[in-house]
Amino acid sequence: MTSEMPVRPRLGDVVVGVDGSPSGRTAALWAAAAADLRGRALRVVHAADTDRRAYWTDAETLQAVREAGRDLLIGTADAVRERHPDLSVTRELSRREAVAGLREAAGDQGTIVVGNRGLGGFSALLLGSVGLGVAARAEVPVIVVRGGDDRPETGSVTAAVHDAADLDWLLVAAAEADARKAALRIVSVWNVLAHIGTVATMLDDLDGIARRRVGEVKELADHVRLLYPRLIVGHHVETGTSTPGILIEASARTDLLVMGRSRGRGRLGVGPALGRVAHALIHHAHCPVEIVPAAAARDEGS
Repeated sequence: MTSEMPVRPRLGDVVVGVDGSPSGRTAALWAAAAADLRGRALRVVHAADTDRRAYWTDAETLQAVREAGRDLLIGTADAVRERHPDLSVTRELSRREAVAGLREAAGDQGTIVVGNRGLGGFSALLLGSVGLGVAARAEVPVIVVRGGDDRPETGSVTAAVHDAADLDWLLVAAAEADARKAALRIVSVWNVLAHIGTVATMLDDLDGIARRRVGEVKELADHVRLLYPRLIVGHHVETGTSTPGILIEASARTDLLVMGRSRGRGRLGVGPALGRVAHALIHHAHCPVEIVPAAAARDEGS
């Protein structure tokens, strides 16, 4: 937890990547609804990757790629406006590859939305380097849209926290719930297998760790209630042996699952990386998953 007094974050504009896939269209419509709830603008981006393609592709092919991208953007924007006629929608055909194009479009204040499967410029989205690169490297929140179009709303947002240090990004989850007029459910998973043989060796020690975790989660909830007095906030600590499994199960009962991104490094120590829990959620969750980097959590309140 930071030493400064926390403030209510301001949710930025929404940037969604589209590529012509059904998943991309679902993500665009979800992003439009999110932008509408926030009272912010929507930017629809297609990463044509023409700068890199120019090294091996002829001019005629590049022109066809650009025209197809423009048609996709126009069609997506029209579909969005049918559902949200008052929403401010802009289109952007990026010459860069997908990760760089989305990061550039979002700047330092936006929220990036992507589908969980893609084509073209997002060919390996969330199943390979492109989607994982967006979620791991973006300096702003990234939302991976999972779940079907017809999934009924639950009226809740779930935040998966670990301890008191998660307050900064937890307030982004609170802002998401507030924008949706939804309840916020704060969940912390206490995995006993993570402590046996390392931190604690006796049952009394394990009980003490569990009690401290419960106290920390309650303190987080109290901070949220102080800043969002009208927000319904629930909190509890879940005990189990699989943190990803418990959170995936919880994702079936919420509209959005939010978690923070640590400053982990890749296997070779180069570049940022997602933890195993985030990996599991963006591949298997039943609802959209929002990953909030530490820097974005601080910047949102500025």
